[in-house]
Amino acid sequence: MRTTVRIAAVAALATITACGTLAACGRGGAGLPADPQVRSTAAPTPSGAAAPALPGARPTGMKISAAGVDARQMVDLAVDPATGELGVPNADTDADNPGWWTQGVTPGEKGAAVLVAHFDTKYGPAVMKNVKKIKLGDLIEVPREDGRTARFTIREIEDVAKKNFPTDKVYAETNRPELRLLTCGGEIKNGHRTNNVILYADLAP
Repeated sequence: MRTTVRIAAVAALATITACGTLAACGRGGAGLPADPQVRSTAAPTPSGAAAPALPGARPTGMKISAAGVDARQMVDLAVDPATGELGVPNADTDADNPGWWTQGVTPGEKGAAVLVAHFDTKYGPAVMKNVKKIKLGDLIEVPREDGRTARFTIREIEDVAKKNFPTDKVYAETNRPELRLLTCGGEIKNGHRTNNVILYADLAP
């Protein structure tokens, strides 16, 4: 795998943002899902001992039973050095596959692993089309190349305007194994979704 860049160091670059990250969501056209109208909600941050971190191993898919997600692939994502924006899965070939930010930790390692997945594209609904069905306490399961599956319990759901994307919060350094899953939400304006929906989750014991 590529050399890991500490999230704290990357987050210090104020240009890194997901404001444009999921710009491929929407694009207008018929057959796209309506604004999912996800309600921001959060549970208390865990105060007890964190689940033991797993060693590094590349993610190979993602399952969220509550939303009918069972992706069997994971694509690599990187930050565009010219724009400072995190890339997204290719809308033409990977609308139904999530992507992993390769400069961060792998899911299950200590720190915040970052995944990105489309809510929709110009072709129609995508892998996260049922994001509205996801609730606090639901699981995000991430199978890995080492044969283990990192299971994360959703602690917070945030629906936020892209212009107000919480960069520091999403990319903040943490001593616990955590996951951030980013997708799109909001209505379509000028061909793009106005919001990001962010799922914050903790590694389950």
